[in-house]
Amino acid sequence: MLLNKPEHELRSDFQNLASDLRWSAVELKAIAERLRQTGNEVDAQSLLKTCQVLETAEERLALYASEVKSHRIHLE
Repeated sequence: MLLNKPEHELRSDFQNLASDLRWSAVELKAIAERLRQTGNEVDAQSLLKTCQVLETAEERLALYASEVKSHRIHLE
């Protein structure tokens, strides 16, 4: 069954937000590596923990997008 317009928009929003979170985590990991190289391990570890939070949120949004596609989340 095809998605209606609100479902399509919701799925697209979930996918876009997940992508933004993934990109942000990648960028923060690069910054963390530069911090580590300058000897700032404490801040590097803090950024890596933030990346874990972003990656978990990204996975949840991707799951929600999948649930919209399979009509487990349905909008009228």
